[in-house]
Formats: sequence, structure tokens, C-alpha cells
Amino acid sequence: MSQDSLNVAQESRGEFEAVTRPDFAKIRAQFPILQQTENGQPLVYLDSGATSQKPLAVIEALDTYYRQQNANVHRGVYGLSERATELYEGSRETVRQFINAESTREIVFVRGTTEAINLVAHSWARSNMQAGDEIIVTEMEHHSNIVPWQLLRDQLGIHLRVLKINPAGEICLNDLKNMVSEKTKLLAITHMSNALGSINPVKEMTEIAHSVGAKVLVDGAQATPHMAVDVQDIDCDFYALSGHKMYGPTGIGVLYAKEALLEAMPPYQGGGDMIYSVTFDKTEYNVLPYKFEAGTPHIAGAIGLAAAVKFLQSIGLNHIAAYEAELLAYATDRLKQIKGLRMIGEAQHKGGVLSFIIEGVHPHDMATLMDQDGVAVRASHHCAMPVMQYYNVPATVRASLGVYNNRDDIDRLVASIEEAKEMLI
Repeated sequence: MSQDSLNVAQESRGEFEAVTRPDFAKIRAQFPILQQTENGQPLVYLDSGATSQKPLAVIEALDTYYRQQNANVHRGVYGLSERATELYEGSRETVRQFINAESTREIVFVRGTTEAINLVAHSWARSNMQAGDEIIVTEMEHHSNIVPWQLLRDQLGIHLRVLKINPAGEICLNDLKNMVSEKTKLLAITHMSNALGSINPVKEMTEIAHSVGAKVLVDGAQATPHMAVDVQDIDCDFYALSGHKMYGPTGIGVLYAKEALLEAMPPYQGGGDMIYSVTFDKTEYNVLPYKFEAGTPHIAGAIGLAAAVKFLQSIGLNHIAAYEAELLAYATDRLKQIKGLRMIGEAQHKGGVLSFIIEGVHPHDMATLMDQDGVAVRASHHCAMPVMQYYNVPATVRASLGVYNNRDDIDRLVASIEEAKEMLI
């Protein structure tokens, strides 16, 4: 890649933003849902880890598509279909730039991170693993990066090994170095934990796995809304992301995979658009990435995802990371002043997730009462039950941050916790 091309790619990922800090109050104003009330109180939305709210740019992109551009893609020769195809494939290029993939052939549209991981499990892993081989996951993984490998273990006789975390919610690179061997075929790791906020050193972990010939899959669902991601720099073999976590529509996501791997992998599903020719004797598959996109795709979702990417790029990923780090520090300090509150997950390198419990109070009761104040937080195991088991808690209250949150939201959060605590203890 030339230096000019590299600069363009870096700008698209938010590495060379203007020095001027964005006005995050104006950014917040772009989210219509935040203007409404809940139970008579202004809405404080602190559940972006589950799904983010959508800016006007995304809402309008979806509306425009359905009002003016709706047609099926790839096979139509009339103008409307050709324009829809151009938008759909343009979205693929937008995502390619966003994560710095080498080619659009490496960008497969899927329903989300869960489907992306299952695609790798059913296609790559089934074709490349056998009884006795090992997959390593971390103790902080989302169920979507555990259950597919357990299914494979039960069916193929492979071994699933777990890289432990420490009390702060961090992994140790030396532990991984001691765990990998010639039996290790895949390292499947989260970039940022949805339950703890811990940000893993995925580049260094990838180097360790590659040293024994293993492939690496990174679950980037939580990372992509909060930080610049460069898959070529990480050098991972697979990277999965979800649109709805990064201010885009639900039901759309991306599997990035190195082109050589995708070329060798068999299709995950059969149907229209993933074929080149079909007879009753034989089917020839389409070229990449269409070999893995059977049936009519989520066209509007891809267009909305591209709008979300452009929204993030307009702010700058580095600006977002800096702003959210400041907000996280403020929130952490305020929460630690609450008597009886125990933080769950205090990694040094951490994103905007605040998981906690109040001694003597069930998280569900806490979150239910906080809803009466218009404060939306999640109380659950967060699809990370092994994390809850590690900390010996049934669930946590989780406040997860987005670009639209501010210090007023944190002050409302703290006041609501204190009020609910008085009622419950």
C-alpha cells in the first residue's frame, strides 16, 4: 500500500482527525429517541452494550432507501436495481475502509457477530479441525463465542480450553504463551468484554497464536463503536462485528476473513446469489464474498451500517475513545463513592462499561427501580455466565456508555442508585 493510500485509510478510521474536539452536545442532539421521557423523566440511556441508539443519519438512510431506492440487488438490469446494488456494494467498501481490510472480497455481510462466529465454526473449523485439536477462548467471552465451539467439541471431539482472567478482569499474555501448542488450531477472543469492559491486547495475542500456527478469531462487537480497528495491523484471521452495537440497524453485521481462508472454506448456507451455476448434478459457487451470502441480503441494513460508519468517522474514533475514557473515569469515581457498591471488572485498559452490584440487593430489583427514574441500565448475566461464576454473583447492574452520554447522565445514574438503595436496604 502506498503512503498516500495508507493516509487515506488512516483518515477513514479516525486516526488523523482535526485537532478541534467535536461538540458532543450537538452529537447527542442527533439521536431523536433521547428527547423523549420514560416514566415522566428525561431518558438516560445507559445500555449501549446491548444495543446503541440510532442517529438521524442512519434513520434517514433507511427511510430514503425504502422510499426511493428499494429493489433487489445484483440480478436486476433495470435502473432501480442497479442503484440499489451500487448502494449495497458501496456499503461493503465503506466497511472495508473502516476496519482497513485489504479487499472487499474479505467483507461478508451477515446478521451480526453471532452469525459471523457460527459461520467460522461451521465452515472453517469443520473443514480444518479433528478430534484432539484445541480451541482456546478466554474466561470473559460472550456466549456467542463459547457455545458454537462447545457444539463443535461435542460433534468432532476437539478440546475447548479456557484462558483464565484475574480479579481485575484481565488476561495474562504469559498464561497464553504457556497454553498454546501444536494442538492449538484456533484462538477465539473478545476484543472488548461486554460484561467487564476489559480491552484485550488482541494484536499481541494474535502473534502468540500465530507462533504455533493457530488461527485467530476476534469478537469485535463491543470494540468497533469505541475505538479504531485495523484488522491488517492486528493480523487476525477473522474479525466479527455487529451493526446495532455501533449506531447502525439490527440484523446486519460483518465477518472479515483473510481472502485465502474464505477461498478455501465451503459455503455456510445454500441458495440464491451464492451460486455461479446450478444443475441437478453439480453446483458451482459464486466468487467472494457472495459465496457466503445466500439469499436476498439485508440491503437496507447494509446501507444503514454504512451510514453508521460514516457517522463514527465524522466524529473520529480517537475523539470518541478520548471522550468516553474521560466519562468512564468520572463515572467510576462517582460510583466508588457509593457505600456498599462493588465494581465488577477494573482492568487498567478498559472501555465504557460499568458493571457493579450493591451488597444485599439483587441487580434486577435495582434496575427495575432505576427505570422509574428514567434511567435505563441492564441487570443480567449479560450472556457471559462464566464471568458471573468467576465473581460469584448471579448478575450485575451494567451501565454501558455511548457517544451520546454525558456527565449529567452519570449524575442521574448515581442519584437513582442511591434512591433505589434506600428503598431496598
